Amino acid sequence: MTFQYKHIQSPLGRILIAANEEGLTGLWFDQQKHHPNSDAWHQVTSQIWLDQCEIEIKAYFDGGLCEFKTPLSVTWGTEFQKTVWQVLKQIPLGETVSYGEVARRLIKSKAFRAVGAAVGKNPWSIVVPCHRVVGANASLTGYAGGLERKRSLLLLEKSYLCNL
Repeated sequence: MTFQYKHIQSPLGRILIAANEEGLTGLWFDQQKHHPNSDAWHQVTSQIWLDQCEIEIKAYFDGGLCEFKTPLSVTWGTEFQKTVWQVLKQIPLGETVSYGEVARRLIKSKAFRAVGAAVGKNPWSIVVPCHRVVGANASLTGYAGGLERKRSLLLLEKSYLCNL
């Protein structure tokens, strides 16, 4: 399967977005943990899913997008990770849940550490809202893109709610 990619700019730094013919395969901030090796991928200036994602990311940061519509192409991850990522997609804009709550939603209440590892490897930063998962005491912990970005994303989303 061929991956195509391009870089886009955001208020929180440069972002790598990747796609194949089925949809978006990933979105990562520069220097983010678990950033993939894209040496074998093909850099492009335009591709249907990359272009749609770029438009949505710009709208998100401008405060005009509450839900991403670009289809995702799930090309990696264990079955457990994929299940965790599905739960992340259900966390509403402007809300946060704990790692333990994600584990409870999976009916694996003692698996919060495994949930944390799966959340950290989410390949679709922002689009699959792993930044909405916080520590048990609502502390900001464990964002592969960095805690300052996590804080900024959550504040941005709170400001959306004030404008609705």
